[in-house]
Amino acid sequence: MIRIAALAAMTLFATSALADGDAAKGEGTFAKRCKTCHSIYNGDNDIVKGGKIGPNLFGVIGRSAASTDFKYGDSAKAAGEKGLVWDQAQIITYLEDPKAFLVEYLGDSKARSKMAFKLRDEGDRADIAAYLATFSGTN
Repeated sequence: MIRIAALAAMTLFATSALADGDAAKGEGTFAKRCKTCHSIYNGDNDIVKGGKIGPNLFGVIGRSAASTDFKYGDSAKAAGEKGLVWDQAQIITYLEDPKAFLVEYLGDSKARSKMAFKLRDEGDRADIAAYLATFSGTN
């Protein structure tokens, strides 16, 4: 029960940052911090040509976790099976510490994330979430 309350508090805190998320700033931050590993593409159309180390982030907002043709880790798959559907607040929380997010969401201290990168700046996280929302039809 404590874990669920902590996750709810983290998501609520992240939700407060949504009003401050700036998609234009997020585009620049994404290019500097995310595109090494992630692309944004719709079919054959590369919107942001980046790395393939991480999953394609086109449509990530509103999508079930681990539901694309990427080779996700077991914890990400378990989160998807448990019902995790990405929204901006969860992206903001996840980007702060992906492993901690999955540990908390799954209630499993052994949960792991293939994404080792952490983005500490809440404003940058909110901007990236706002930017990703522009490719999801949820903005």
